Amino acid sequence: MIQGVKRRVTQNIKYNDSESYTFKPVKLVIILLCLGVFFYVYTNWQSLLEKLDNRPINAFILTNNPSYTTYDDVRDSVLKMGGLKGFFGQDIDAVREQIETMPWIKKAAVRKIWPDKLSIAVIEHQPIAIWNEGEFLSKEGEIFQLPMDKLEDKNLPHLSGPDYQSTKVLEAWHQVNANLTEKGLKLKAVTIDDRGAWQIVLDNNLVLKLGRGEWKAKLDRFVTIYPQIEVPENKKLSYVDLRYSVGAAVGFADIDAN
Repeated sequence: MIQGVKRRVTQNIKYNDSESYTFKPVKLVIILLCLGVFFYVYTNWQSLLEKLDNRPINAFILTNNPSYTTYDDVRDSVLKMGGLKGFFGQDIDAVREQIETMPWIKKAAVRKIWPDKLSIAVIEHQPIAIWNEGEFLSKEGEIFQLPMDKLEDKNLPHLSGPDYQSTKVLEAWHQVNANLTEKGLKLKAVTIDDRGAWQIVLDNNLVLKLGRGEWKAKLDRFVTIYPQIEVPENKKLSYVDLRYSVGAAVGFADIDAN
């Protein structure tokens, strides 16, 4: 009796193993089928989404009241992309990148509004100085372009120099301006040349040539000698050269007829 029971148990175990081996190929086929479907969707998801669209995006709203960017600016920029796709098919990163090609745009954010609109917000560079007479500087010292007709305050400082020196020139402006303000003078422009020599212009267009190196002692010297400079009749003081260790050289120009 005991041997008979053992034989029946052994037969049952063999039968269950046979079922397990039969199930494994079916399981593998299901896995491969799922992987195939996933790969197809992954490689064709954009075209699949586009098939869900029945009309293209045809409007947008410009939020956060930017200072320099108008509705027409954004529209003209987006039109350069050609026609937009629909709500599901349109890549908003492509729209964002296109808007950020406007040189005064620091960053843009774009989102979709059902069924056919975009919401666009922009962060702009804020000009605090004119750079090399054709561009602008932000408070971070970044150089950017902005149409002059968009600028309300045209009485910005004029800063000049090699582009890689923009941050250094901006820092010098703040320091020199503070120093001159204490002396009752107003600063108009700051320039550094390729050799590292500094030159500043006061609000009366008087040029001060400071040269390289330390400049505070030179400004102190200018304040001392400025009232003592005798200007010839029908002339005006054009520049004061302070690049010497002692004293200064001066230059004169004819007074404008008007």
